[in-house]
Amino acid sequence: MTARLEVLPEVRDALTAGRPVVALESTIITHGMPAPRNLETARAVEAAVRAGGAVPATIALLDGSIRIGLAAGELERLAGERQVAKVSRADLPAVLAAGAPGSTTVAATMICAALAGIRVFATGGIGGVHRGAAQSFDVSADLQELARTPVAVVCAGAKAILDLPKTLEVLETLGVPVIGYRCDELPAFYSRASGLAVPLRRDSAAEIAAVMQAKWALGLGGGLVIGNPIPEAAEIPAEAIAAHIETALAEAAAEGVQAKAVTPFLLARLETLTGGASLEANVALVLNNARLAAAIASAFAEL
Repeated sequence: MTARLEVLPEVRDALTAGRPVVALESTIITHGMPAPRNLETARAVEAAVRAGGAVPATIALLDGSIRIGLAAGELERLAGERQVAKVSRADLPAVLAAGAPGSTTVAATMICAALAGIRVFATGGIGGVHRGAAQSFDVSADLQELARTPVAVVCAGAKAILDLPKTLEVLETLGVPVIGYRCDELPAFYSRASGLAVPLRRDSAAEIAAVMQAKWALGLGGGLVIGNPIPEAAEIPAEAIAAHIETALAEAAAEGVQAKAVTPFLLARLETLTGGASLEANVALVLNNARLAAAIASAFAEL
């Protein structure tokens, strides 16, 4: 499998030397934000990781290989591609074999990061149990991946469009530690609190790194969720975003949007319904997560 990995020299050198590296997903570039904001944000997130003392490794599939870290030209290429597969665990081998461009979801980014030896990953929000899953069985592969792949995922909680209580319950069932960073409630992506008590709280990057080390030293495997609330200045209160989410969900149902197309559809509709506020919040929380991930990666590298 290592023959399929192409690790950017800067990333390879950092991993070899034991310096901190933070994995970054690529679906936020191809499916999560409109151009040119997608490329601007990707560059800003990488810069935030660097400012925190770590090396960024944006992950994607290009020309039949898994790219662990993208050069500037490759980042631009990915942002400009019109037909990019959204890759999760089930799609990874087929897209790789076809040599087609692919952007990695949380699940696929975790898989690729683990193959390269990266233990910390920053994203916006994880996937989870979709609303109405009792009928649709629509549950993100991210949850199973968190149960099996040893990568710590720094996020602003699960995406607010999901069924958050059920998502938290499934994570508990799967044995995934959910840690609130300086918070007692699970962050709700656009909002700082969800009304759901977070199982664990830690107030420093060093404390989180210690949990990571203990979990893997025990041979428990799997990942961790670190919930990092969106900065207060960028927050959209839960009651304000809730009505827009209901509208977007109703529109998705009416148009027959299903499976992987649901999340990109809902995010795009929320951007319109909120007059762009949801996009600004998304950018702010991703940057905030990148900064925390760099701190955690640095603390973990010191252990």
